[in-house]
Amino acid sequence: MAARTLSRLTRLALAPALAIGATVGLASAPASAAVWNSCDQWGNTSLNGYTLYNNIWGSGAGSQCIWANSGTNWGVWADHPNTGGIKSYPDAKKVINKSITSLSSLTSSYNVTVPSSGAYNTSYDIWDTDYDYEIMLWVNKTGAVGPLGTSQGTVTLGGHTWTVYKGSNGANEVFSFIRTSNSTSGTVNVLPILKWIKDTKGWFGNETIGDVQFGYEITSSSGGLNFQTNNLTLSSS
Repeated sequence: MAARTLSRLTRLALAPALAIGATVGLASAPASAAVWNSCDQWGNTSLNGYTLYNNIWGSGAGSQCIWANSGTNWGVWADHPNTGGIKSYPDAKKVINKSITSLSSLTSSYNVTVPSSGAYNTSYDIWDTDYDYEIMLWVNKTGAVGPLGTSQGTVTLGGHTWTVYKGSNGANEVFSFIRTSNSTSGTVNVLPILKWIKDTKGWFGNETIGDVQFGYEITSSSGGLNFQTNNLTLSSS
């Protein structure tokens, strides 16, 4: 089982100390030239309302490059060794900055092409503005990866059935929703999940939702694997 991700604040604190041992190589972008690409550890850019991050944050990482045609069509080539521990979370982020009770909707659709080997999950990573709480929605997973915490049972919310885990990484509380079967495309109604945590379980109050991220939490991808977001939409009101 892979260790769970650290909080964003912890990741940023680690940044000066991390040393990526492998030489970063160039990834193969799609046939049509991408409008942006980066092999930098913290490479990032903003495209049509989304912020893209290469985000190689874990120790023992290898090479990784990100490319994007837009904020909603992008991908990653990664060659991380077959060792334990999360190496990276390349992602696209949209900022919400609304409290749960002020939201009338928060939805997202995804369509991805992911490898059949390696160890990773495809997930949403949702944060409150204070980074006290992390809500992860895993829509697919492959290999020896698992969520932090203990199982809280199964629930059907937002158009999917999830096994829910509750835990802490020492910096923030983590609530992980693991889809009971893998999916490479679909729509997630996120707001009912947040309301279930708040109103049904009482695990937090009327938090202000800051970042909603979507990406690939990669533990290993030895030999080089491609992860592609064919389409991503995220909307709120």
